[in-house]
Amino acid sequence: MVELQTSPLDTVFHALADSTRRRMLSDLGGGERTVSQLAEPFAISLAAASKHIKVLEHAGLLRREIRGRTHVCRLDPGPLASAHQWLGVYEHFWTERLDVLERLLREEDAGKSPPPAEEGDEA
Repeated sequence: MVELQTSPLDTVFHALADSTRRRMLSDLGGGERTVSQLAEPFAISLAAASKHIKVLEHAGLLRREIRGRTHVCRLDPGPLASAHQWLGVYEHFWTERLDVLERLLREEDAGKSPPPAEEGDEA
């Protein structure tokens, strides 16, 4: 039997793939929030918000603490470092490609510019 294991990076990107979860993470960047506070900007139930929070929690992107009957969430940005590192490879790739494109466009523009006017030429 084949057992599939999801890598931590896959889990992080899965969590980040949803705009609601990205907004929740952004809100958590401003400090701790309760589940109710995280759900508030959206037209979703607390149960739906809790499902989103569980995905973020599974990815390690937030920590939930229970204080009495209140669930308080806080951002844990650690797993974002591996995503940033992975994306950095492609940042380098695209930076090089865009630098080459810029150089080629500048060369093309330089080849198309009209020759400078000589003295005595009328404009």
